[in-house]
Amino acid sequence: MTLPRMLVIMGSGETAPTMVPTHRMISRLLPNPARATLLDTPYGFQENAPELASKAVEYFNTSINMKLDVAGLAQLIDADALSVERGLQLVADAHYVFAGPGSPTYALRQWSGSPLAGLLVKKLRDGGVVTFASAAALTLGRFTLPVYEIYKAGASPYWLDGLNILGEIGINAVVIPHYNNAEGGHHDTRFCYMGERRLSVMETELPEEVFVLGVDEHTGLVLDLDANTATVVGKGVVSIRLRGSTTEIASGEVFAINRLRDPWSGASSSVAAVMPPPAKAAEQVVDSNLRQATDRLNEAFQAAIDNADADAAARAALELDDAITGWSADTLQGDDVDYARGVLRSMVTRLAGAATGGLRDPREVVGPFVQILLDLRAQVRADKRFDLSDMIRDRFADINVEVRDTPQGVEWGFRQAD
Repeated sequence: MTLPRMLVIMGSGETAPTMVPTHRMISRLLPNPARATLLDTPYGFQENAPELASKAVEYFNTSINMKLDVAGLAQLIDADALSVERGLQLVADAHYVFAGPGSPTYALRQWSGSPLAGLLVKKLRDGGVVTFASAAALTLGRFTLPVYEIYKAGASPYWLDGLNILGEIGINAVVIPHYNNAEGGHHDTRFCYMGERRLSVMETELPEEVFVLGVDEHTGLVLDLDANTATVVGKGVVSIRLRGSTTEIASGEVFAINRLRDPWSGASSSVAAVMPPPAKAAEQVVDSNLRQATDRLNEAFQAAIDNADADAAARAALELDDAITGWSADTLQGDDVDYARGVLRSMVTRLAGAATGGLRDPREVVGPFVQILLDLRAQVRADKRFDLSDMIRDRFADINVEVRDTPQGVEWGFRQAD
């Protein structure tokens, strides 16, 4: 099977439900099973680096049905030479290389003087897919934005030399992921937290031939080198910024890569095709983050309770449970997971209360949700994680659900109030 030659740039959400369709699309172009490698360097300095790697592996396994091997290149400087060689060999042999969040400065420092950049270029020349997202995406251009040093530590704006993988395919650009970031609220955190003022200053320090390639959050740019096409995927837009003048390319648009090789030509007619919109009947809500999904489903749940629609309420609770699982691999969620779990517990309590108020038999309403947790409890007991089993039992007790282990199996019911 001939391997595609693709470079995929994601602005964020690389392990979120929003990017699942893109990962699946790519996986269908690869041999089955594909050799896929997680390049774990960008977050290698973090104490929870093994946990982040495990989350990415689980995401690809459950959502993409792809086995992801961890390169084990959390650090290359002063690391055991044999382990570094093994990690680089995994990258060299991979059909698919994936890297994501962390620090671009740390990654570049570790990769400096190593064969890593050459391995990636060879893959794009001879066959293979390279997907770089978030921090890793910052390193792809001729220069790299040291975001932590500027935004977090207060350094004056400056550029670092990048890997310039884009330059190897004729694109003189700097990549700015998180382009439409709005976390700052009342202060400007667009353009990967730089804001307009700092980015305008930094633009003047770029060589005349270098432009800014911005990729929104939960958005990707798929560069197919065989077809010479660039496709925008996901929720947002890709921006071509030429000294403050910006052209936005919407999700679904397909255009010639030459437009990025010569962006100053202004050849908007280079757009080759537009992907057809999804059928209305199959329209699906796509949330940008777990908190947004939680709030949406909480509103749907409450509306169902107000309308005495037990089935719709149960569906909202179960969908929130799925959302928590789906977003769990996204490292940007932070406290949103705890928030979602709190809302989910609240849903169970409200379901129980509404059931006694005339919805339907409480066991019929709450049963599907309770069964999910009972199945989970059975699994952790089988794994001899009795501490987690007891925790689940105690959480049931908190909402007046009593669980009993009997010779005939597990039984549950509502505990009568004292």
